[in-house]
Amino acid sequence: MTTRATRGPRRRTVVALAVILTVLATFVVRLVDIQVVSADEHVADSLTHLGAGSTIPGQRGSIVDAGGTVLASSVMVYDAQLSPQVIMLLEDKDPDLPWAEASEKIAAVTGQTGDEVRTIVADALALDSESQYAPLKKSLTTEQYIQLRDLKLKYLHFEARETRVYPNGAVAGNILGFLDNTGTAQAGIEEMEESCLAPVDGEESYRTGKDGIVIPGSERLVEAVNGGTVQLTINSDLNWYLQQMIAEEAQDQGAKGGTVTVVEVKTGKIRAAAEWPAMDPNDLDSSTPETRYSQIFHKDFEPGSTFKAITAAAAIEGAGLSPWSTASASSRETFPNGAVINDSFTHPEFNYTLAGALIDSSNVALSKFGTTVSPEVRYDYLQRFGVGEKTLGFPSEVAGLLHPVSEWDNQSLYTTTFGQYFSVTSPQLAGAYQAIANGGEKIDLSLIESCTGADGTVVTPDAPAHEQVVTEQTAAQLTRMLENVAVQGGNADRIQVPGYRVTSKTGTAQVSDGNGGYKEGVYYTSMVGFAPVDDPQYVVVVTLDEPTKVVSSAATASAFQKAMTQVMKTYRVMPSTVPMDELLPKFG
Repeated sequence: MTTRATRGPRRRTVVALAVILTVLATFVVRLVDIQVVSADEHVADSLTHLGAGSTIPGQRGSIVDAGGTVLASSVMVYDAQLSPQVIMLLEDKDPDLPWAEASEKIAAVTGQTGDEVRTIVADALALDSESQYAPLKKSLTTEQYIQLRDLKLKYLHFEARETRVYPNGAVAGNILGFLDNTGTAQAGIEEMEESCLAPVDGEESYRTGKDGIVIPGSERLVEAVNGGTVQLTINSDLNWYLQQMIAEEAQDQGAKGGTVTVVEVKTGKIRAAAEWPAMDPNDLDSSTPETRYSQIFHKDFEPGSTFKAITAAAAIEGAGLSPWSTASASSRETFPNGAVINDSFTHPEFNYTLAGALIDSSNVALSKFGTTVSPEVRYDYLQRFGVGEKTLGFPSEVAGLLHPVSEWDNQSLYTTTFGQYFSVTSPQLAGAYQAIANGGEKIDLSLIESCTGADGTVVTPDAPAHEQVVTEQTAAQLTRMLENVAVQGGNADRIQVPGYRVTSKTGTAQVSDGNGGYKEGVYYTSMVGFAPVDDPQYVVVVTLDEPTKVVSSAATASAFQKAMTQVMKTYRVMPSTVPMDELLPKFG
């Protein structure tokens, strides 16, 4: 029997249970709303205040020369700022270090005067009495930053940033390239080797509550990975000398510019790429947009007589000619198809040998020797020696121009035998002579030795391609004829390198007027050769862009002699020990 005494507690229990169930139900409904119905909204809201962190920048890799000399590197610099309002607040509270004294200490580190530092603050306060920002000095070194930091001034702040420096200035500057204001590579090796040089930024992140307090255990750190080190094949000391020399020679000849390219015969490695005007990546404003890129790779030109050796190669292998083969040639002749060909000097009819045609650089004779083979054969030899193909994919590199045979007209049928109606770059010209010097084996040129990652891993480029473009016997005959050019040609006295047997061939190319014709009396001159003849080690190519003092290829003779002499000294190449064969006859 239920009594009144027992009904009271039971009723209270039921009521309490109902209240509890109601509260629980309310929580359940609310949780369902938060976690299911409005889940996306709440997640998005949480991310606005829970996620925080900062990027940890990696450092861009360095560029070094063949011997490890640093040509480009990245350093941290610091931009310092002051808080004028804080300075005034602390001044009112009689700080341990008064602003008059602190400003002198700051100035002693930044290289300013105390008055200059105080003026910066005064000017900022004049514009805004509550100013929190006044720029003090940009690009402070790490040493300066530490000295200022150690002053422990609450109103002095720093912003660290990375900057690119080029310790050797303009040495190989056009090859190195540069970065723009955003740190993006714009040219040269900086652009070409971006995948090696570029760092991978890290990140420091954590979670916070709405009050900004870091949630324990939410911290996450991803370390930055610095860029790798690119090692070049360039010898920076040699490059420095050649830049000074070609700058002097080009200006002496009144030329718009000049270049020197040096290639190692047995490897195809580019050991120097010097040019004037030179670009200093530290000071882009001192150069023009046109001179910020390597003209060695960017400018193509008709090779002129330097490619008569390639015509000789085609005739030797395609028509069975030899250095003693002959052809009769006057200084001006009209060919059966109506083409008119002239030599650069007036002379009667000579019975030229092939060797003599190269020595005197007779266009008429080369036209006759060259057309002993079909245009298709000559086109094939031009391709074999690298015309129309980029050498190594350098940024802004041009491929030159090689017209298909179907576009050769009556005139170009002959002018292609002496280096006209197609164009090359200096590296292409160097590569062609590298093949001759290397017993007919052409090796792709290279500029990169390796990329060494931040972890020490060394990655080297694929081995360069090798191709036998002419036989060893043909290469030997070409070498002998080119040595005779150096000994018997018009520049013989000016290009001698004491102790060494040298080959050479000049080129005097007409310059396009942009309308299908040529500029009157304007030329792009060049000279190429290798040494020593008895054991070829290095190819040297010198060019001058529109010289005005001497407009023929003789303009390059002095620069070629100086360049070849310095290359022999730099690499301590043994002097020639085998005497030259007797001179080849110029006439049959």
